[in-house]
Amino acid sequence: MRTYRWPALDHLLVMTDDVGVVQHATFDVPNRSCGYCTDDAGRGLIVACDAAARADSEADGARLVTTYLAYLHDAQLPDGWFHNFMGYDRRWQDREGSPDAVGRAIWGLGYAECHAPRDTWRAVAGTMRRRALDAVRRMTYVRSRAYAALGLVHALAAKPADEPAVRAVLDESLAMIADAFDAHAGPGWQWCEDVMTYDNARLCEALLRGGTALANERYVRIGLAMLSFYSAAVIEDDPLTGAAVFVPVGNDGWYPRGRQKSRRGQQPLEAAALVDAAFAALDITGDERWRSVAETAHDWYFGHNTGRIAVATETGCRDGLDHSGVNANMGAESTICYLMSAIALANRSTTMLRLAL
Repeated sequence: MRTYRWPALDHLLVMTDDVGVVQHATFDVPNRSCGYCTDDAGRGLIVACDAAARADSEADGARLVTTYLAYLHDAQLPDGWFHNFMGYDRRWQDREGSPDAVGRAIWGLGYAECHAPRDTWRAVAGTMRRRALDAVRRMTYVRSRAYAALGLVHALAAKPADEPAVRAVLDESLAMIADAFDAHAGPGWQWCEDVMTYDNARLCEALLRGGTALANERYVRIGLAMLSFYSAAVIEDDPLTGAAVFVPVGNDGWYPRGRQKSRRGQQPLEAAALVDAAFAALDITGDERWRSVAETAHDWYFGHNTGRIAVATETGCRDGLDHSGVNANMGAESTICYLMSAIALANRSTTMLRLAL
């Protein structure tokens, strides 16, 4: 059994000021000209809640939770939707944000509604999540629905007063993904689209966690089929060592059905997504191979990748990997996703150690 330590929050703290988390960095220095975005605040809230629940990071975590909640509170529009981009001058730069940004906001809010260590934080998150519930029905993209679904799974675990409405929207969101799978899957292609693009394993995770919460065997079955297909496509044998290595779909070309998967433009969010999806599959099936999948995906950050270059450092994560090497800038998305992955592994290690005692 491999053990993992809790990661350092140093770079995330550097990237976060009293408004939110700065989107991009020049190397490890925040690039203020890029401003802030809701995508990062939503996912950052998940990391912040976990940090605030630990004695050794409680103060830093509390600062992050309140900052990200305040950002999201300001970002939410009267109809429940959200702005996404704010300039460094604290002015919103859009009329409304993208569906992905809204889905990620709901994901973070649902997580905080269930797991934030203070009653006040849970109450604020729950109020915003309830206001956003109808906005989910406006989403027409499967990934946006998947992000929102992950938040709604956590919201359900918090036993909200509006549980019937949450279950209905969650079911509708997962049905969209499952129906897309039925429409696109076929021999040699067990996926819900004709082109596999970004954050792919989150689709599988949403079906697995949401299907479990709703006791819906169809969603779980499709989630496992998609995850098995996806993991087979992205975990390869290293030609030199023979060891398993994670090779995510690159954003320079994606993975069109019937063609070769792009290996150019590998992004840190892909590893974190597969870690979480693999652990969801492990929880459902008890099959330990999914733990190995999670560890292989996480190893991508530390040089077990096509470039044999460490993407993460002790303080954060660089922005990607392509044929020319590592993008040395350490933006918010990359660091937050790395932290999500590292925390998932560390929490599982702690649980396993307790069970072994």
